[in-house]
Amino acid sequence: MADVVTRIVVPLVLAWPVLGQAQIRIGELNSYKSQPAFLEPYRKGWELALEEINASGGLLGQKVEVISRDDNANPGDAVRVAEELVARERAVAVFGTFLSNVGLAVTDFSRQRKVLFLAAEPLTDKVTWQNGNRYTFRLRPSTYMQSAMLVPEAAKLGKKRWAVVYPNYEYGQSAAATFKELLKKAQPDVEFVAEQAPALGRIDAGAVTQALLDAKPDAIFNVTFGADLARFVREGQTRGLFKDRPVVSLLSGEPEYLDPLRDEAPEGWIVTGYPWYSIRTAEHDRFLTAYQRRWKEYPRLGSVVGYVSMMSLAQGIRKAGSTDTEKLIAAMRGLQMDSPMGRFTWRAIDHQATLGAYVGTTTVNQGRGVMKDFRYIDGAAVQPTDAEIRKLRPAEAMQ
Repeated sequence: MADVVTRIVVPLVLAWPVLGQAQIRIGELNSYKSQPAFLEPYRKGWELALEEINASGGLLGQKVEVISRDDNANPGDAVRVAEELVARERAVAVFGTFLSNVGLAVTDFSRQRKVLFLAAEPLTDKVTWQNGNRYTFRLRPSTYMQSAMLVPEAAKLGKKRWAVVYPNYEYGQSAAATFKELLKKAQPDVEFVAEQAPALGRIDAGAVTQALLDAKPDAIFNVTFGADLARFVREGQTRGLFKDRPVVSLLSGEPEYLDPLRDEAPEGWIVTGYPWYSIRTAEHDRFLTAYQRRWKEYPRLGSVVGYVSMMSLAQGIRKAGSTDTEKLIAAMRGLQMDSPMGRFTWRAIDHQATLGAYVGTTTVNQGRGVMKDFRYIDGAAVQPTDAEIRKLRPAEAMQ
């Protein structure tokens, strides 16, 4: 099947006469067909940002065009698409990707082709550390950062025997390994008595649940998401897996994954997420109003990720005063900017954004799953030291 190419240029009757005819082209690629729950809102987020950018006069006196393609959730296809965006479509930079293995493939592509890549969503630490390079920047808090947000809450539980459930690919493996390492440091007597790693999108929830019941853990760390999470929650509730057994769960407070469960959402899980319905800040209120006015629906976390990714590239180009890759890299390093979640920085040392996440507990309210008792944790507060990062990151990436 031929690739579907989406070109989005926002027409402005009043603004365009003052702009030149040239366009700044930015490439975008993502797994829209395989991960629609997150990526449909994500697309709406960056489309809203693009409209706002062009409505304010574009960048460097030019209209901005985003050329978007599906990467088929496949690393090889993603590299091919990225190459076409740069070579054939003349994109000055690329952004996007969702799955960590796909994000890593495009990370390596950016190093080889010397083109700036803003990794919007892939969470594996390798994107900015072990496989990091000077051309790649990452927006979302990594598996290390989000695990570091959850570990203090896990340690407070005082549970000794833990089980771990994660999808068996780069993101899940990275998250599970990091959580185990950090919890062991916080609670040296902890034991990991069971580990279930089903293939992404193909969880046998009955078998996984029974294996965990047989291991008799005191607590569970969960990394599944999407349809896998829904199956695991329903089967676990049916079999009593979660009765008197706390669960700490990565991403499960995100509306993309909590909303489909409706009144079957779990009670009392400790999660990272996005409680859009209860955030009371000026930055978020402005975003929420603009998003709902444009799309006639509430935002998901993907909406924020798409919006901030696009705005980050725009801020970088404005600061650089150019679309030249080297000037863009220099501009992005240390760039500070506002977002719906507050002010954050693109760290110069590893190109990781300090955008944070909300940590709270799940509950059911008026027939739907929500987060309660949440707080925002700044990403800058859950990073290793600069000395540790220098050991993790390749020497050439530090240039």
